[in-house]
Amino acid sequence: MFAFFFLLFTALIYHVFAQVPGFFSIDCGGTEKFLDEIGLEWTPDKLVCGNAANISVGSENTKPYTTLRYFPADSRKYCYTLSVEARKRYLVRASFLYGNFDRNDVYPKFDISLGATHWSTIVISDADTLEVRELIFLATSPSISVCLSNASTGQPFISTLELRQFNGSMYYTDFETASYLSVSARINFGAVNNDSVRYPDDPFDRIWESDSIRKANFLVDVAAGTSKISTTTPINVNRDERPPEKVMQTAVVGRNGLLNYRLNLDGFPGFGWAFSYFSEIEDLGANESRKFRLKLPGYPDITKATVNIQENAQGRYRLYEPGFTNLSLPFVLTFSFGKTADSSRGPLLNAMEINKYLQINFGSPDAAVISGLTSQYPQADWAQEGGDPCLPVPWSWLQCSMDAQPRIFAILLSRKNLPGNIPSKISKLTGLVELWLDGNSLSGSIPDLSDCTNLRIIHLENNRLTGALPSFLTGLPNLAELYVQNNLLSGRVPRGLLDKKVVINYAGNINLRPEGKGPNHTNIIVISILGGSLLLIIVIITCCFFFVRRKKHQDNEKDDASGLQPPRKTTSSQSEGPAETAHFFTYEEIEDATGKFQKRIGSGGFGTVYYGRLNDGKEIAVKVLSSNSYQGKKEFSNEVSLLSRIHHRNLVAFLGYCQEEGKSILVYEYMHNGTLKEHLYGPLTQERAIDWIKRLEIAEDAAKAIEYLHTGCIPSIIHRDLKSSNILLDKHMRAKVSDFGLSKLAVDASSHVSSMVRGTVGYLDPEYYISQQLTEKSDVYSFGVILLELISGQEAISNESFGVHCRNIVQWARFRIDNGDIQSIIDTSLQGNLNVQSVWKIAEKAMQCVQPHGRDRPPISEVLKEIQDAISIERGSESEDSSEGVSRDSRHSSLNLATNDPGVSDTFVSSFDDDPIVLPTAR
Repeated sequence: MFAFFFLLFTALIYHVFAQVPGFFSIDCGGTEKFLDEIGLEWTPDKLVCGNAANISVGSENTKPYTTLRYFPADSRKYCYTLSVEARKRYLVRASFLYGNFDRNDVYPKFDISLGATHWSTIVISDADTLEVRELIFLATSPSISVCLSNASTGQPFISTLELRQFNGSMYYTDFETASYLSVSARINFGAVNNDSVRYPDDPFDRIWESDSIRKANFLVDVAAGTSKISTTTPINVNRDERPPEKVMQTAVVGRNGLLNYRLNLDGFPGFGWAFSYFSEIEDLGANESRKFRLKLPGYPDITKATVNIQENAQGRYRLYEPGFTNLSLPFVLTFSFGKTADSSRGPLLNAMEINKYLQINFGSPDAAVISGLTSQYPQADWAQEGGDPCLPVPWSWLQCSMDAQPRIFAILLSRKNLPGNIPSKISKLTGLVELWLDGNSLSGSIPDLSDCTNLRIIHLENNRLTGALPSFLTGLPNLAELYVQNNLLSGRVPRGLLDKKVVINYAGNINLRPEGKGPNHTNIIVISILGGSLLLIIVIITCCFFFVRRKKHQDNEKDDASGLQPPRKTTSSQSEGPAETAHFFTYEEIEDATGKFQKRIGSGGFGTVYYGRLNDGKEIAVKVLSSNSYQGKKEFSNEVSLLSRIHHRNLVAFLGYCQEEGKSILVYEYMHNGTLKEHLYGPLTQERAIDWIKRLEIAEDAAKAIEYLHTGCIPSIIHRDLKSSNILLDKHMRAKVSDFGLSKLAVDASSHVSSMVRGTVGYLDPEYYISQQLTEKSDVYSFGVILLELISGQEAISNESFGVHCRNIVQWARFRIDNGDIQSIIDTSLQGNLNVQSVWKIAEKAMQCVQPHGRDRPPISEVLKEIQDAISIERGSESEDSSEGVSRDSRHSSLNLATNDPGVSDTFVSSFDDDPIVLPTAR
């Protein structure tokens, strides 16, 4: 009898599992199988990499989230491989609950990818908030890999990983062979509580979020008069892939004739798939009707025809599902449904679903070859890394090119205890440059690698290889190093190898010798004598080189101490030397131009700035260096040498210098409208405020200047002191970057760790401060701070503006932006005169610019593109305003700041009005 009941109980459990075919749920870090509260079976992961951890979770239905698996914060990726059926569509869902598992209170940030395709960046902002990512895809192979990588902070981790198979044509799109669908919003409107609707109510276990939830990336700006309704009457949803009945039995209605929402859409802007779901669940009288239209601001051509739910759905309690399968959507989506004039009832909305098209990266063309290679070593740890061999990061024993479809150029399998023959599949890696197979137990002959024409370095030493050195080696055009020592090779070393400029070592192969009749002892002696003589010559030349270099270094130090001295004096109308040589002004000329330094227009840590006018009428700004220190003269020399060779419309024009009478003087073009800082929160804020589109244009000008320094100069130049006071404005309010006293050539910065960190508090790259390693991304950080200043009109550092516990603009803005509260950081003088979508674009890009690690910051060219996109959005808004009688000229009338007599203008302030800081070496 006991056996009978045991079999019956087992059969019942099997029946429960059989109800959900195609479901696979992994409890990451778990140790045993279990059934959760809704009847789903969870299986523990069995990864040999990473570590398991337990966390405390207080709410119900959270057993799968009480464990997690975390991985080292290194340069590798860590993958789960799941079996799928080709040509079937699936939903893959990954969940992350931090729970302070590492007891460090360091919120992790890392990437998740599906195969070679970057899926999402996971940013943990709260220890107890569950982060969920969902992706819909068409399987094209028997398995998929979900990988974690690129930790910026903390350690990558994952709580659960789920796979759900769909039926038939569910979520079919015309683009599914080239794009995945990344789920951005799936909303159950009118939900009776905060609980999500999922399995078993949804047979595919999609998660329909309640619209009652308020969080940073969900619903805000709900229209007044919005109320919830529900019914228990069954709803005909037509097919099971549509929203489940429970979702369609609730709705919101606009009692005042309007439903209005704003959503922050994860992953957007971009192209997406968006559907609304309607079902009439209210009783309408015989003479009543419900008709409404959709309005998307900025999309005048998408105003839908009138929606009449009963008519469109052909009856009450039936589903109607209008939508777009390919629609460009912004990050901040504002939409509304408004009733028509002939409608007696306001609009109704049951559910909505929005997915973004995520372009598939098909990965390295060499993936199949490498997969074949690793299949020969199924037990080796190095062969278990999973995912694409190159993306998002290469396997630990490979190096790949930087192409969008990267090729493998190095195999690094030294001392991996490899048995058997050298895999012949390597010959198909036509991009291979380096092959390191030394220190293994490889036997047999060297395979034909003649198709690998890019091979430069081959290491096969310390194996058990037999046979002759193959002749194809002589035909490799780029071969530079060949190491085959300590093998069992025999025969002759091809003369073609000995005649080429190839470093070759074949010692320890007792049966392998050069082509010829045998060793020629006379030649060996001659070669030894020649080698000794050559060594002596090299030693002598090296000593001479260091003597000359030391002498030159001493001369340079003398030059630095005395400053720049021209070979002869010239007048202002003359030039001297090549085009790249700085123009030299006499002290007498400078006195005449400035009226003996009569009009001071600015001052700062490095000097005083005076207004001047040359004999030809050209207005100039004359900066007189106030310090006679060695460091001051070094910076003076640095600025002269840099500005003499760089020219760009968005860099303040350098006209020349003077070094006489114990003075060090720099001469620039005069910038009539002072600094950006003055117009944002300086003395000109009230009388000469600048609107949002002008701020964007200023940002564009400055970004173009930085892009030129980073990419248009060879070697590139790192400014190192970008700030709003170093962005000057000309008479047309065009921005130009100034002050190169602290700038460095990138080639110098990358090869030298400075003992003194230079920059200005509030704009200083924290990574540069910690490591003393300067890169172009340090400028990007500073520029991100400037973008935040442009949005907010706030200073970079303030003891009053940001609250008791926050002094810097980055920390203040990040908290608000991460919580979706963009309005609270927008300069009050801009309110009502901008398109919030363009502000979001700049705010998001600014947050990327000020990431703690340089590798996470975008290049300045990417920032420039985003600024230009924001300008396009604003100009599109202007076009709409113009049609209503508001011209751009009238909006910008306050920006005509040039005076009729520039000589009496007091608006120029020196770019040195903030004292840069000098910080000691970080320990």
